[in-house]
Amino acid sequence: MSRGGTLLESTETAAGADQQAAASACPEGAAAGAAGPETAAAALPGPETAAAAPGPVQERPPSRGRAGRTVGLIAAAAVLGLVAGTAVGYGVQADCEPTPLPALNQPDLAYPAKPLPAGESPARAAAVVDLRAEADGDLRKLLLPRPSGARKAEFLDDEGWLDTAGYASEFKQEGRALEFMLENRIRRVAITSWESGEHRQVHIQLVQFRSSGTIGAAVHTEDAQEWLSDPDYADDDGDVLPGSGNGRYYLFPVEREPGYLDFYEARAVFYRGDVMAEVSIWDAKKISKKDIRSLAERQLERL
Repeated sequence: MSRGGTLLESTETAAGADQQAAASACPEGAAAGAAGPETAAAALPGPETAAAAPGPVQERPPSRGRAGRTVGLIAAAAVLGLVAGTAVGYGVQADCEPTPLPALNQPDLAYPAKPLPAGESPARAAAVVDLRAEADGDLRKLLLPRPSGARKAEFLDDEGWLDTAGYASEFKQEGRALEFMLENRIRRVAITSWESGEHRQVHIQLVQFRSSGTIGAAVHTEDAQEWLSDPDYADDDGDVLPGSGNGRYYLFPVEREPGYLDFYEARAVFYRGDVMAEVSIWDAKKISKKDIRSLAERQLERL
Protein backbone atom coordinates (compact mmCIF):
# COMPACT_ATOMS: atom_id res chain seq x y z
CA MET A 1 0.00 0.00 0.00
CA SER A 2 3.00 2.24 -0.07
CA ARG A 3 2.40 2.91 -3.68
CA GLY A 4 -1.21 3.91 -2.88
CA GLY A 5 -0.23 6.18 -0.03
CA THR A 6 2.23 7.86 -2.17
CA LEU A 7 -0.37 8.50 -4.88
CA LEU A 8 -2.77 10.07 -2.39
CA GLU A 9 -0.10 12.33 -1.03
CA SER A 10 0.82 13.30 -4.54
CA THR A 11 -2.82 14.13 -5.31
CA GLU A 12 -3.22 16.28 -2.17
CA THR A 13 0.08 17.92 -2.86
CA ALA A 14 -1.02 18.79 -6.41
CA ALA A 15 -4.34 20.15 -5.15
CA GLY A 16 -2.55 22.35 -2.64
CA ALA A 17 -0.26 23.66 -5.31
CA ASP A 18 -3.22 24.56 -7.57
CA GLN A 19 -4.90 26.34 -4.66
CA GLN A 20 -1.80 28.45 -3.94
CA ALA A 21 -1.48 29.35 -7.62
CA ALA A 22 -5.09 30.53 -7.69
CA ALA A 23 -4.55 32.54 -4.53
CA SER A 24 -1.53 34.22 -6.03
CA ALA A 25 -3.47 35.16 -9.19
CA CYS A 26 -6.47 36.58 -7.23
CA PRO A 27 -5.64 37.60 -3.68
CA GLU A 28 -9.15 38.87 -2.96
CA GLY A 29 -10.74 35.67 -4.11
CA ALA A 30 -8.30 33.72 -2.05
CA ALA A 31 -9.04 35.81 0.99
CA ALA A 32 -12.74 35.34 0.47
CA GLY A 33 -12.29 31.66 0.07
CA ALA A 34 -10.14 31.44 3.12
CA ALA A 35 -12.68 33.38 5.16
CA GLY A 36 -15.32 30.82 4.49
CA PRO A 37 -18.80 30.85 3.06
CA GLU A 38 -20.33 32.94 5.88
CA THR A 39 -17.73 35.64 5.67
CA ALA A 40 -18.04 35.79 1.85
CA ALA A 41 -21.76 36.02 2.13
CA ALA A 42 -21.50 38.90 4.60
CA ALA A 43 -19.21 40.77 2.24
CA LEU A 44 -21.69 40.66 -0.65
CA PRO A 45 -24.30 43.43 -0.48
CA GLY A 46 -27.86 42.38 0.04
CA PRO A 47 -30.95 43.91 -1.41
CA GLU A 48 -31.37 46.46 1.43
CA THR A 49 -27.69 47.50 1.30
CA ALA A 50 -27.78 48.02 -2.48
CA ALA A 51 -30.94 50.13 -2.20
CA ALA A 52 -29.42 52.33 0.50
CA ALA A 53 -26.33 53.23 -1.55
CA PRO A 54 -26.87 56.67 -3.17
CA GLY A 55 -26.43 56.92 -6.92
CA PRO A 56 -25.12 59.95 -8.97
CA VAL A 57 -27.11 63.18 -8.21
CA GLN A 58 -28.70 64.92 -11.27
CA GLU A 59 -29.46 68.70 -11.13
CA ARG A 60 -33.04 69.76 -11.70
CA PRO A 61 -33.54 72.22 -14.55
CA PRO A 62 -34.56 75.70 -13.31
CA SER A 63 -38.19 76.57 -13.44
CA ARG A 64 -39.24 79.35 -15.86
CA GLY A 65 -42.62 79.92 -14.43
CA ARG A 66 -41.62 82.57 -11.82
CA ALA A 67 -39.54 84.72 -14.31
CA GLY A 68 -42.35 84.67 -16.87
CA ARG A 69 -44.88 85.85 -14.28
CA THR A 70 -42.56 88.77 -13.27
CA VAL A 71 -42.15 90.00 -16.84
CA GLY A 72 -45.88 89.83 -17.38
CA LEU A 73 -46.57 91.89 -14.26
CA ILE A 74 -44.08 94.60 -15.36
CA ALA A 75 -45.60 94.83 -18.85
CA ALA A 76 -49.10 95.05 -17.41
CA ALA A 77 -48.03 97.82 -15.01
CA ALA A 78 -46.48 99.82 -17.90
CA VAL A 79 -49.63 99.57 -19.98
CA LEU A 80 -51.81 100.59 -17.04
CA GLY A 81 -49.51 103.58 -16.31
CA LEU A 82 -49.72 104.77 -19.92
CA VAL A 83 -53.48 104.49 -20.00
CA ALA A 84 -53.81 106.26 -16.65
CA GLY A 85 -51.49 109.09 -17.72
CA THR A 86 -53.40 109.63 -20.94
CA ALA A 87 -56.68 109.73 -19.09
CA VAL A 88 -55.39 112.23 -16.52
CA GLY A 89 -53.89 114.49 -19.22
CA TYR A 90 -57.11 114.45 -21.19
CA GLY A 91 -59.04 115.36 -18.06
CA VAL A 92 -56.73 118.31 -17.30
CA GLN A 93 -57.08 119.63 -20.86
CA ALA A 94 -60.83 119.23 -20.74
CA ASP A 95 -61.07 121.28 -17.53
CA CYS A 96 -58.94 124.19 -18.89
CA GLU A 97 -60.48 127.28 -20.40
CA PRO A 98 -60.33 127.20 -24.21
CA THR A 99 -57.70 129.48 -25.77
CA PRO A 100 -59.20 131.68 -28.46
CA LEU A 101 -57.52 131.44 -31.86
CA PRO A 102 -56.48 134.59 -33.75
CA ALA A 103 -58.86 135.85 -36.35
CA LEU A 104 -58.28 134.69 -39.88
CA ASN A 105 -58.48 138.23 -41.23
CA GLN A 106 -55.65 140.68 -40.44
CA PRO A 107 -57.00 144.24 -40.48
CA ASP A 108 -53.58 145.72 -39.64
CA LEU A 109 -51.99 144.57 -42.89
CA ALA A 110 -51.52 147.31 -45.44
CA TYR A 111 -53.03 146.71 -48.86
CA PRO A 112 -53.62 149.16 -51.69
CA ALA A 113 -56.99 150.82 -51.46
CA LYS A 114 -57.65 149.86 -55.07
CA PRO A 115 -56.12 147.24 -57.32
CA LEU A 116 -53.23 148.54 -59.43
CA PRO A 117 -53.89 148.98 -63.14
CA ALA A 118 -52.59 146.29 -65.43
CA GLY A 119 -48.87 146.59 -66.14
CA GLU A 120 -48.08 148.65 -63.02
CA SER A 121 -46.09 147.49 -59.98
CA PRO A 122 -45.96 148.81 -56.40
CA ALA A 123 -43.58 151.68 -55.73
CA ARG A 124 -40.15 150.76 -54.44
CA ALA A 125 -39.48 151.23 -50.71
CA ALA A 126 -37.75 154.45 -49.71
CA ALA A 127 -33.99 154.40 -49.11
CA VAL A 128 -34.47 155.14 -45.41
CA VAL A 129 -36.52 151.93 -45.12
CA ASP A 130 -34.60 149.62 -47.44
CA LEU A 131 -30.94 150.63 -47.39
CA ARG A 132 -29.77 147.26 -48.69
CA ALA A 133 -31.93 147.55 -51.80
CA GLU A 134 -30.19 150.80 -52.64
CA ALA A 135 -26.73 149.34 -52.04
CA ASP A 136 -27.47 146.27 -54.18
CA GLY A 137 -28.06 148.51 -57.17
CA ASP A 138 -25.47 150.77 -58.81
CA LEU A 139 -23.09 151.67 -56.00
CA ARG A 140 -21.81 154.66 -57.96
CA LYS A 141 -25.20 156.34 -57.60
CA LEU A 142 -24.59 156.59 -53.85
CA LEU A 143 -21.47 158.69 -54.39
CA LEU A 144 -21.69 162.39 -53.73
CA PRO A 145 -22.09 164.11 -57.10
CA ARG A 146 -19.39 166.45 -58.36
CA PRO A 147 -20.40 170.04 -57.53
CA SER A 148 -20.97 172.50 -60.32
CA GLY A 149 -17.79 174.29 -61.39
CA ALA A 150 -15.55 171.46 -60.15
CA ARG A 151 -13.29 169.62 -62.56
CA LYS A 152 -13.00 165.87 -62.86
CA ALA A 153 -9.68 164.59 -61.57
CA GLU A 154 -7.22 163.71 -64.30
CA PHE A 155 -6.51 160.19 -63.00
CA LEU A 156 -10.22 159.25 -62.73
CA ASP A 157 -11.65 157.19 -65.58
CA ASP A 158 -15.20 157.44 -66.85
CA GLU A 159 -16.32 154.14 -65.32
CA GLY A 160 -16.11 155.14 -61.65
CA TRP A 161 -14.96 151.68 -60.50
CA LEU A 162 -11.71 150.56 -58.88
CA ASP A 163 -10.72 146.89 -58.80
CA THR A 164 -9.54 145.19 -55.63
CA ALA A 165 -5.87 145.10 -56.65
CA GLY A 166 -5.95 148.81 -57.50
CA TYR A 167 -7.54 149.64 -54.16
CA ALA A 168 -4.98 147.54 -52.25
CA SER A 169 -2.15 149.36 -54.07
CA GLU A 170 -3.10 152.57 -52.25
CA PHE A 171 -1.78 151.10 -48.97
CA LYS A 172 1.86 151.00 -47.90
CA GLN A 173 1.72 147.25 -47.31
CA GLU A 174 -0.07 146.28 -50.49
CA GLY A 175 0.15 142.50 -49.95
CA ARG A 176 -1.32 142.57 -46.47
CA ALA A 177 -4.01 145.01 -47.58
CA LEU A 178 -5.05 142.69 -50.42
CA GLU A 179 -5.13 139.69 -48.09
CA PHE A 180 -7.25 141.64 -45.61
CA MET A 181 -9.76 142.64 -48.31
CA LEU A 182 -10.13 139.09 -49.59
CA GLU A 183 -10.53 137.60 -46.10
CA ASN A 184 -13.32 140.08 -45.36
CA ARG A 185 -14.98 139.32 -48.71
CA ILE A 186 -14.69 142.64 -50.48
CA ARG A 187 -17.24 143.01 -53.26
CA ARG A 188 -16.57 146.25 -55.18
CA VAL A 189 -15.21 149.77 -54.90
CA ALA A 190 -16.84 152.86 -56.41
CA ILE A 191 -14.85 156.10 -56.57
CA THR A 192 -15.24 159.71 -57.56
CA SER A 193 -12.80 162.60 -57.48
CA TRP A 194 -12.79 166.23 -58.50
CA GLU A 195 -10.62 169.33 -58.35
CA SER A 196 -11.65 172.82 -57.31
CA GLY A 197 -9.83 176.09 -56.76
CA GLU A 198 -6.14 176.18 -57.46
CA HIS A 199 -4.90 173.03 -55.73
CA ARG A 200 -7.78 171.44 -53.80
CA GLN A 201 -8.72 167.91 -54.65
CA VAL A 202 -11.55 165.78 -53.22
CA HIS A 203 -11.53 161.98 -53.34
CA ILE A 204 -14.38 159.71 -52.18
CA GLN A 205 -14.40 155.90 -52.12
CA LEU A 206 -17.25 153.55 -51.26
CA VAL A 207 -16.03 150.04 -50.42
CA GLN A 208 -18.75 147.41 -50.31
CA PHE A 209 -18.33 143.97 -48.70
CA ARG A 210 -20.35 140.80 -49.13
CA SER A 211 -22.66 139.62 -46.39
CA SER A 212 -20.98 137.14 -44.05
CA GLY A 213 -20.57 136.31 -40.37
CA THR A 214 -18.14 139.21 -40.07
CA ILE A 215 -19.20 142.70 -41.16
CA GLY A 216 -16.31 143.63 -43.41
CA ALA A 217 -17.28 147.32 -43.57
CA ALA A 218 -17.18 147.65 -39.78
CA VAL A 219 -13.85 145.81 -39.51
CA HIS A 220 -12.32 147.91 -42.28
CA THR A 221 -13.52 151.16 -40.66
CA GLU A 222 -12.17 150.24 -37.24
CA ASP A 223 -8.85 149.23 -38.76
CA ALA A 224 -8.58 152.51 -40.69
CA GLN A 225 -9.40 154.59 -37.61
CA GLU A 226 -6.69 152.76 -35.70
CA TRP A 227 -3.87 153.46 -38.14
CA LEU A 228 -5.08 157.01 -38.90
CA SER A 229 -4.34 157.96 -35.28
CA ASP A 230 -0.71 156.79 -35.60
CA PRO A 231 2.13 159.37 -35.64
CA ASP A 232 2.86 158.52 -39.27
CA TYR A 233 -0.59 159.75 -40.25
CA ALA A 234 -2.91 162.16 -38.41
CA ASP A 235 -1.25 161.56 -35.04
CA ASP A 236 -4.61 162.28 -33.44
CA ASP A 237 -7.72 160.39 -32.40
CA GLY A 238 -9.86 162.64 -34.58
CA ASP A 239 -13.36 163.97 -33.93
CA VAL A 240 -16.69 162.18 -33.93
CA LEU A 241 -18.70 162.54 -37.13
CA PRO A 242 -22.22 163.58 -36.04
CA GLY A 243 -25.04 161.29 -37.06
CA SER A 244 -22.81 158.39 -38.12
CA GLY A 245 -22.60 156.43 -34.89
CA ASN A 246 -19.17 155.10 -35.87
CA GLY A 247 -17.40 157.70 -38.04
CA ARG A 248 -14.51 160.04 -37.26
CA TYR A 249 -12.68 162.75 -39.20
CA TYR A 250 -9.02 163.77 -38.97
CA LEU A 251 -6.73 166.69 -39.83
CA PHE A 252 -3.16 165.72 -40.70
CA PRO A 253 -0.14 167.78 -39.72
CA VAL A 254 1.13 169.91 -42.60
CA GLU A 255 4.01 168.49 -44.64
CA ARG A 256 6.67 170.98 -45.66
CA GLU A 257 9.65 170.32 -47.88
CA PRO A 258 12.00 172.89 -49.45
CA GLY A 259 11.19 173.52 -53.10
CA TYR A 260 7.63 172.14 -52.84
CA LEU A 261 4.22 173.49 -51.92
CA ASP A 262 2.87 172.77 -48.46
CA PHE A 263 0.71 169.69 -48.32
CA TYR A 264 -2.45 169.56 -46.17
CA GLU A 265 -4.68 166.56 -45.79
CA ALA A 266 -8.00 165.77 -44.07
CA ARG A 267 -9.83 162.47 -44.00
CA ALA A 268 -13.08 160.98 -42.69
CA VAL A 269 -14.03 157.29 -42.43
CA PHE A 270 -17.37 155.70 -41.50
CA TYR A 271 -19.67 152.89 -42.57
CA ARG A 272 -23.34 152.24 -43.09
CA GLY A 273 -24.47 148.63 -43.44
CA ASP A 274 -22.01 146.77 -45.66
CA VAL A 275 -20.52 149.94 -47.24
CA MET A 276 -17.47 151.71 -45.84
CA ALA A 277 -16.93 155.33 -46.96
CA GLU A 278 -13.61 157.15 -47.06
CA VAL A 279 -13.62 160.90 -47.79
CA SER A 280 -10.34 162.77 -48.37
CA ILE A 281 -9.35 166.38 -49.09
CA TRP A 282 -5.88 167.45 -50.26
CA ASP A 283 -4.77 171.03 -50.67
CA ALA A 284 -1.76 173.31 -50.64
CA LYS A 285 -3.63 175.56 -48.20
CA LYS A 286 -4.96 174.84 -44.75
CA ILE A 287 -8.09 172.69 -44.52
CA SER A 288 -10.59 173.49 -41.78
CA LYS A 289 -12.50 170.90 -39.75
CA LYS A 290 -15.72 172.31 -41.12
CA ASP A 291 -14.66 171.53 -44.68
CA ILE A 292 -14.05 167.81 -44.06
CA ARG A 293 -16.98 167.43 -41.63
CA SER A 294 -19.59 168.97 -43.96
CA LEU A 295 -18.33 166.96 -46.93
CA ALA A 296 -18.49 163.70 -44.91
CA GLU A 297 -21.97 164.51 -43.60
CA ARG A 298 -23.30 165.05 -47.10
CA GLN A 299 -21.87 161.71 -48.22
CA LEU A 300 -23.34 160.01 -45.15
CA GLU A 301 -26.81 161.26 -46.06
CA ARG A 302 -26.64 159.37 -49.35
CA LEU A 303 -25.96 155.96 -47.76
